[in-house]
Amino acid sequence: MIASIRLENFKNFVKERLGLGPFTVIVGTNASGKSNIRDAFRFLHGIGRGYALAEIFGGKYGPGGQVEWGPMRGAANEMARFGHESFSIVTRLKGLNGTKGSIRHTIEVGIGNGAEFRVTKEELVENGYEATYTSHPPGSDPVREQGDDDHLLLRMAKKNEQRKYGDRLAVRPDQPALTQIQSAKRVTRAYKDGAQAIIDSFASMRFLDLVPDRMQQPSFPGQTVLGNSGENLPTVLQGICADESRRETLAEWTRELTPMDVKDFEFPVDPTTGRIGLAIRETNNRAVSAYGASDGTLRFLAMMAALLGPNPARLYFFEEIENGIHPSRLHLLTDLIETQTAKSGIQVVTTTHSSELLTMMSDSTFNDASVVCRLPDDAEAIIRPVSDLPRAEKLRKSQGLGRLLASGWMEDALAFTEGAAGDPE
Repeated sequence: MIASIRLENFKNFVKERLGLGPFTVIVGTNASGKSNIRDAFRFLHGIGRGYALAEIFGGKYGPGGQVEWGPMRGAANEMARFGHESFSIVTRLKGLNGTKGSIRHTIEVGIGNGAEFRVTKEELVENGYEATYTSHPPGSDPVREQGDDDHLLLRMAKKNEQRKYGDRLAVRPDQPALTQIQSAKRVTRAYKDGAQAIIDSFASMRFLDLVPDRMQQPSFPGQTVLGNSGENLPTVLQGICADESRRETLAEWTRELTPMDVKDFEFPVDPTTGRIGLAIRETNNRAVSAYGASDGTLRFLAMMAALLGPNPARLYFFEEIENGIHPSRLHLLTDLIETQTAKSGIQVVTTTHSSELLTMMSDSTFNDASVVCRLPDDAEAIIRPVSDLPRAEKLRKSQGLGRLLASGWMEDALAFTEGAAGDPE
């Protein structure tokens, strides 16, 4: 899982760290920087998908102009904090398959004229062993003309030991060195495994922005992955319902969420197109199609499809997860996420404006909640754990965090307590 992410000169962050747990909740006012955190995760996801930097930021298009990867928000010169020509993202991961302890990955990206993106520095550190890369000056061949210091250097001895040895391999600066290690012939299996573990973690992210019209549509058979807008909901739910225990779990959660007395789920097949639809059967034998279900019901079903499905992502990022969910039912969604993330290893990161969600979160989720804030008369944003706010634990028990969020107390507390900016590490 991803244990933390540190942003240095990325958009409106100077040097801020976000700690992550199984269920991470991010709060903050509009324009504070919450969506910029999402962009940082999308950047990592683009690395995991093997895209070049220009594709990560500018988009990637397939045959016929079909969008394979949407561009990042903002112009090229807005990726780095105003007045800076580069940014860095530092990620610490732990518990990855095939690795022991934690791995730290650092990438620094320089932004040149004409939306030119270059990796200017990259590090991979695992249990004291490191791989480092520092970019050559622009204008020369990105591979053949690199000097020794400009190659990816795999050091197969610990950093504090005098003897260091390893292979240098030339890498292209227009894409992360991390994604080029696998093709190197002389690189040891340990480094390839470590790099691949990070790539797999970055690749297995989903950014769901659920749209009712997409969730209502029938699916083609065999579609087992929920689309980012909720496409393929019927066939993903059909796959879940193939297991009787998960089918009952799905029905039970839906009964709790809605006034519907759910008996079962049905998946009618259109005889003309062969596409599979969705219907919810109640105990009175009334069937409600996906077109007749409420937006909130569909949204909740889609979240369950993501978390209960056979091939879940390692990390899901939601913006304003409470959208479409009635406040009196929001605790069910919170319970579902906390239960599934605790037992399955899935991570969920969400932004929220909901005071109710903060009130009902568990102690462990409270410890993984953070507030993003722009201090008065300051364009930069800070990230602080909610638990670090003055008397937060005591006030949470006496007044509830929801009331503190709604009143603006969190921002006021940070404005009062923050002095000179320091390194959150």
